[in-house]
Amino acid sequence: MATNLPPYAQAIGVGAFVIGLLIAVYDFAELFAKPLAGFIADRIGMKLTLLTGLGIFIAGSLLFLVISPKLLLLVRFVQGVGAAALSTVSITLVAKYFETGRGKAFGIYNAIKGAGYVIAPALGGFLIHGYGFALIFIVSAGVGAVALILTLFLPPDASKGDDLKDDDDDITLRQFFLIFKEPRLLPTYAVIVVNMFMVGILFGFLPVYLHGIGYTPLQSGSAVSAATLSYLLVQPLAGYLADKISIRLTVLIGLLLAALAIILTTFTTGPLLLAVIIAAGIGVGTVWTNCDALVGALADKKQLGASMGAAQSFKEFGDMVGPLLVGLITQFYGVRIGFVSCGSIAVICLLLVVVSGALGKANADA
Repeated sequence: MATNLPPYAQAIGVGAFVIGLLIAVYDFAELFAKPLAGFIADRIGMKLTLLTGLGIFIAGSLLFLVISPKLLLLVRFVQGVGAAALSTVSITLVAKYFETGRGKAFGIYNAIKGAGYVIAPALGGFLIHGYGFALIFIVSAGVGAVALILTLFLPPDASKGDDLKDDDDDITLRQFFLIFKEPRLLPTYAVIVVNMFMVGILFGFLPVYLHGIGYTPLQSGSAVSAATLSYLLVQPLAGYLADKISIRLTVLIGLLLAALAIILTTFTTGPLLLAVIIAAGIGVGTVWTNCDALVGALADKKQLGASMGAAQSFKEFGDMVGPLLVGLITQFYGVRIGFVSCGSIAVICLLLVVVSGALGKANADA
């Protein structure tokens, strides 16, 4: 959707600020709705929450067809709320159904999900060019409807009426808020946020550096595509290694690789730069998928949805704050300092985690 907003903005006569709002409102909705969706799923069941989220997403998509195009901001917000439930419940179901082989399962899940982000912009551009902006929302609603039908075939959630003790074990609203500072999960949350900083600078500011050293748009796009491809393809392998070796170890190695590659990026050119970019993609992809697996392993089963939702919310937070922070540093001190600062923050986070032994204790408990 985001890559196809400029034609919409031109058609209704708005500028870049409105495009920014349209992108941000979706992320803003997900930031708050993801942990809430997880909390609701823990209370009323995964399947019902997933069906509700899909219904909201479908309704939000079709809403564009019956209201003024200028109210797209509202449509994007409603879509974001529905998508938050879909994202949170689906990733929680991976953690729930794959207690063994969890790393590999998360790797495949995230690779497939990431592939959708690669395919969607091109497909959306084709639809807009040939059939108009509104068709994107019709197709989105159709995809949501297919997902809703498939969800109906999921096994029902276990009945809570069979065990009176289940009522006592339900997550309370107070416990929900405490999940955001759960000692077992806090180190993983921190790594997630820092990794998202690196994701933001790698895919957001790499083109800025490449343009500055004279790369053509084709060369720049090819380099970013190499980073994207390495980021996607490594995730199933990283998950497999997490199952065979250690989730903790793969997360720490991925974080170190990404941090060093981000720092080195602006000191390289040519084939060496391409190698560094690919290494950065491998690093952030490894941390991305195996942090999901780590949260799934550490979370209380009664709070699995809320814990996974909180982790996804921290991803959204890092995705929003990281580019702003790095952009501010880059504005005043240049793109090289931006990259070095981002990588250095990751190194400091890595050292703190290793010295404290936090992930080590967590991994042992898992």
